[in-house]
Amino acid sequence: IVNVWYSVNGERLGTYNGHTGAVWCVDADWDTRHVLTGSADNSCRLWDCETGKQLALVKTSSAVRTCGFDFGGNIIMFSTDKQMGYQCFVSFFDLRDPSQIENNEPYMKIPCSDSKITSAVWGPLGEFIIAGHENGELNQFSAKSGEQLSNIKEHTKQINDIQTSRDMTMFITASKDNTAKLFDCTTLEHLKTFRTERPVNSAALSPIFDHVVLGGGQEAMDVTTTSTRIGKFEARFFHLAFEEEFGRVKGHFGPINSVAFHPDGKSYSSGGEDGYVRIHYFDPQYFEFEFEA
Repeated sequence: IVNVWYSVNGERLGTYNGHTGAVWCVDADWDTRHVLTGSADNSCRLWDCETGKQLALVKTSSAVRTCGFDFGGNIIMFSTDKQMGYQCFVSFFDLRDPSQIENNEPYMKIPCSDSKITSAVWGPLGEFIIAGHENGELNQFSAKSGEQLSNIKEHTKQINDIQTSRDMTMFITASKDNTAKLFDCTTLEHLKTFRTERPVNSAALSPIFDHVVLGGGQEAMDVTTTSTRIGKFEARFFHLAFEEEFGRVKGHFGPINSVAFHPDGKSYSSGGEDGYVRIHYFDPQYFEFEFEA
C-alpha cells in the first residue's frame, strides 16, 4: 500500500489502495497532482494525488522496477524486470493520448537484453532517461527515438539508486560495490567517488549545499548474524567537492534502503529495513557553518 504523509508532523493523509505486491517505485509529477507507482504485482498505476483515485492501470509481463514522470508530467516511463522468461523492457507512454493506456500500447518500448535495469531517472528537459543496470553499467536512452545515446561502466556491481541534483545537471548513483559516484547528466562524465565499507543502497544530493547523504548497510539477510554496532546502519554525509565524510547519523537498526533531502534542504529522510521512515531536521548551526565556510 502506498501512503502519503505530511512531512512537517508525520501525519498520514491517506493511502493508495490497489496494488497486490511489493511496491518498488513511486514518483510524483512536478505539481504533485498525479502519482505513479510500479509494483511486483506486474502493474504500473497512475493515481490522483489528492483523492487517491486510480486513474490508469498498465499491466506488464513482469515486475515494474522503476518509474518516473518527465519534467512536464505528460510522459511516463517505467522498466520491467527480467524474470519468468520475459526480458527487461523500458516503456514510454504519453498521457495526452488516452488510447495508449487503454490499449496497453506504449509509443515506444526499448528491450534491454544484456542486464536488467535496477534504477532509472529522466534527464534534463525530458530528452532522455538515464538507466543503471544490474551489472554496474549506465546508459542514456533517447525518449524520442529509443536509441542508446551513450554507455559507460564505472561501477563493478549493481546500481541500486540514481538521483539527480536540483538543477538536473548532475546525478549520483549508489552501488553494491560500496561506492556512490557523481556524474554529469548530459555527458555521463564521472566526476566524484564517495567510498564506504558496505553496499550503498541510496544516495541523495542536497538542494542547497555541496553535501551528499548515503544510506546502506550489509545485505538484509546477513543482519541477524551481526551486532547492531558492526551493522553500520548510519546515514553518512560527504562533501560533494572534497569527497570527505564529515558526519554520521545513527538511528536505524537495519540497512537503509532509501534517502532523500527535503526540497528546501532543511531536513532529510531515510527509510530502513527496520520498517521506519525517519525524518531528521538539521540544526541552525548547520546552516550558519555552511554559509560562513
